[in-house]
Amino acid sequence: MAQNEIDLADGLMVDVVGPWASEKHHGLREYIRLASGARASFVPPTGTGGASYIELFSASGRARIEDTTTIIDGSPLVAYRAAHASGVRFSDLHFNDIDPEKASALDARLRSIGGVAVVHNKPAAEAIDDIVYALNPSGLHFAFLDPYNLEFLSFELIEKLARFKHMDMLVHVSVQDLQRNADMERYCVPGGVFDKFAPGWRRVVNRQQAIRPFRAALMEYWLAEIRKLGTMPAQGAELVVGSRGQRLYWLMFVAAHDLPQKLSPAFGPKRTSGPV
Repeated sequence: MAQNEIDLADGLMVDVVGPWASEKHHGLREYIRLASGARASFVPPTGTGGASYIELFSASGRARIEDTTTIIDGSPLVAYRAAHASGVRFSDLHFNDIDPEKASALDARLRSIGGVAVVHNKPAAEAIDDIVYALNPSGLHFAFLDPYNLEFLSFELIEKLARFKHMDMLVHVSVQDLQRNADMERYCVPGGVFDKFAPGWRRVVNRQQAIRPFRAALMEYWLAEIRKLGTMPAQGAELVVGSRGQRLYWLMFVAAHDLPQKLSPAFGPKRTSGPV
């Protein structure tokens, strides 16, 4: 992204995203719309536990689609507007971005449309502790985990969120990053990216096999570890592809109940879910 790229509409910085960002935003909107009935039972006047929305990699709240001049809402604003449109707002919003300028821009943009959020400016591994401490254990919570690459999708983040009885997650897993870097030594070294993404993978996955079955085995192991947390990844995760057919990412819905299976078909046109 160009340094200090600005949205002329509000004078604040913007991110740059691929055209496929709309796929993620569609899934996000659909979950928020379809789960509005469940949220209603946790917020006044029916319930008291509250309904929280969480992002650990929130960016600035607005983004330009690469190779165009089109500027769109980022996921925090998409989520806020979708909840408002559904008639059942989130009772509290928790955001984080390690970049202070992005965190500040997001806070200003949310306030400009009537939103009030807690916006952290820390590494995700630190922000997660502050956020989970603030959540009501009796509430219904939804986390959108959308890091740029596998390096930041630590399994510990998912593990800490999954401790809540009612925690739904929509997780972006970068297949593109996995494909480009699975054979890089720094991803496989002890304490490297794969150890953070899928702790314990060495006990199950044969590093010496060909790269394609290695990637597939690593992802299957990761899914199995997710299930051990008491959560259920939706069957047939959506694999979003680019304009040239390149595999980009999985968009996977995870929860401790059967809602993933009910909502997954509604996320949009089915994408291939074949091997990585």
